Amino acid sequence: MTETNRPSAELKALDRLVGTWAVTGGAEGTVRYAWMPGRFFLSQHVELTQFGEPVNGLEVIGNLRPFGEPAGADVVSRYYDSNGNTFDYVYELTGDTLITWAGAKGSPAYYEGTFSADGTSVTGDWVYPGGGGYRSTMTRM
Repeated sequence: MTETNRPSAELKALDRLVGTWAVTGGAEGTVRYAWMPGRFFLSQHVELTQFGEPVNGLEVIGNLRPFGEPAGADVVSRYYDSNGNTFDYVYELTGDTLITWAGAKGSPAYYEGTFSADGTSVTGDWVYPGGGGYRSTMTRM
């Protein structure tokens, strides 16, 4: 592989998410993260209940690399759910702090969570414009 054809350090940092997690808080259920072959993309499989409704989905996380162009700097994703919705996110992991911006980096809608010292849980808040949102904890299964 050439240097430009390697997964970014920012994407590699998300290796801490790989595995199956029990989710509690404003949404309940499980999420599972796994690397796709080549480790250029991380998939998330979602099986949750939120506001009394089932939420099942698939998210693909990585650096965008349009054909013939270099990879983008941000780690982005597209999430697809069983209700036909799509959502775009930007992931940022600095130290033990994970931020998932809804839409673009710096968006007023985001999740900010902190990994426990042993890496077995992540606790934080989904923040929505206008004061909405909820607390959420993921615990490694």
